[in-house]
Amino acid sequence: MDFLLADFHTDLAATVDGIVDRAGGIDLARDWADKSDHAPALAAYRKLAEAGITGLLVPDELGGSGAGAVETVVAVERLGRACLPGPVAETFAVAPGILGAGPALDGLLAGTPTTCAMPPLHPRAANPDIAVPLLITDDGVHAATTGELLDTVDPTRKVAEITGGDTVEGTTDRAGDLGALATAAQLLGLGSAMLDLSAEYAKTRTQFHRAIGSFQAVKHHLADVAIALEMARPLVHGAAVGLDGQAPDGTDVSRDVSAARVAAGDAAYLASRRGLQVLGAIGYTAEHDFSLYLTKTRALLTAWGTPAHHRAAILETL
Repeated sequence: MDFLLADFHTDLAATVDGIVDRAGGIDLARDWADKSDHAPALAAYRKLAEAGITGLLVPDELGGSGAGAVETVVAVERLGRACLPGPVAETFAVAPGILGAGPALDGLLAGTPTTCAMPPLHPRAANPDIAVPLLITDDGVHAATTGELLDTVDPTRKVAEITGGDTVEGTTDRAGDLGALATAAQLLGLGSAMLDLSAEYAKTRTQFHRAIGSFQAVKHHLADVAIALEMARPLVHGAAVGLDGQAPDGTDVSRDVSAARVAAGDAAYLASRRGLQVLGAIGYTAEHDFSLYLTKTRALLTAWGTPAHHRAAILETL
């Protein structure tokens, strides 16, 4: 069981960064939130698909990259760090991990975002207005129709209940674990970005003729966040190793996924709280990039299982 990332994982992360940066970076979320302009972000999805990122969990024989969950969490963490709008966990992890051959998979591999609901764990689909909706039930994977769109705290994320229709080829075995793990990876990326924004601000904002980052209280705030993120990351990677079938016999992979989801959520939430303390009121303003990370973090904290759900799941295994 190897927790260390190889050079090709680093290359994969750099590839994702390069694609999203060239597509506009944080402006993708800004355009989505302020102008309801989805086109730049959807173009980024297509570019990521061309690079094989949407197909990391799709077998070679179905046109994918034949990689695994470890590679997926590496990529999704970078997408979280970039605050990419749209159904990230669903498009880059859940749908690729469950869909079999068919038009839905073909569209996904071509860069069409896909969104999923899986009641009661994940009752509403995110961004069904710009994505192909799928309903996951005990009976299988279904094409779906979308109900009324509802606003959330995240201006780049609308949700809706969806109604299942015809069955599409696929398997639901790992859907919940993939959704929770990808959300954990996305939260790690969001938390890391908020830490960077907070640290950069602390280096430049002065009080009493000194950068506020020189004060011990501020240093401790940011160090707490850094430790929380670094403690959560190996849990995310370890759970991914388990989903790839490389964990020791007897490992409860779903329990590991829940542990990763709790730790990553707690770390990202801490990053948002401490970041607001460092930045002060400007962190709340819609004009500051921090608010985009803040609101997405708040919205994702209950995606693919609430913290209480995952803590209860861990408790039941002890």
